[in-house]
Amino acid sequence: MLWRSKKTRENPHRGFNLSHSRVLVITDNLFIYENFKTITAELGMIDFFSYRYSITNSAFKKKFSESTDFKPIDIKKEILDSEEYDLLISAHSKQLFPAELVRKIKCINIHPGLNPNNRGWFPQVFSILNGLPLGATIHEIDELIDHGPIIAQKEVEVYPWDTSLTAYNRVLETEIELLKGNIEKIISGDYKAVPPEREGNLNLKKDFDNLCRLNLDEVGRFEDFLNRLRALTHGEYKNAFFIKGDKKVFVKLDLELKEEKPEEV
Repeated sequence: MLWRSKKTRENPHRGFNLSHSRVLVITDNLFIYENFKTITAELGMIDFFSYRYSITNSAFKKKFSESTDFKPIDIKKEILDSEEYDLLISAHSKQLFPAELVRKIKCINIHPGLNPNNRGWFPQVFSILNGLPLGATIHEIDELIDHGPIIAQKEVEVYPWDTSLTAYNRVLETEIELLKGNIEKIISGDYKAVPPEREGNLNLKKDFDNLCRLNLDEVGRFEDFLNRLRALTHGEYKNAFFIKGDKKVFVKLDLELKEEKPEEV
């Protein structure tokens, strides 16, 4: 579908028409937040954007306790009946947008996965496990999870030496690349959104939680066990664990890539 609003406004900084000049970005990712502000400032659009984080984000509440322009928000309680914004952008928000909100206002998602592959929770984790493509996607939000028409996307390669964190960091960089290349089109309303060719697959939090407990008696291929530990290794997060007696033991992988020198003849 082609989204182009008839209600456009002239951007005095850049000289292009706007469909949206009251944009709320909801993000719980510091890297995304800082880069979003930098990009919009460079484009002369910073005045059109407001930023909020999820009401449940205790780390952000502490870090931004003195901030006057980056504050917590409860989407269901504070946005649904509001007329303050004409576009909502979810950028790694911990809150799902309710169906009533999506039907009322244009909503766009910046998603760390290559839709429709591994929609939902932690796409990089499941891409390491099931071999489906990984990447970044900007798409319109509909009433299903990571399901709406795609505005832009780019694949990110997953290497055999990746952990969840290293793959995720490349996805973040790709999301910023897509944001730079498409934010003016999104604000002007002049873009083509294409529905996914298939439904793809969806992973929920319970699917991730089920991966975390390791069964020490499980029998299988070593490569599969290695991939599972790679997928569950994400910096300092304690994901993979096993139970031994009354002890809970957390496990993570430390992978070091070393280039092999060719043998001398």
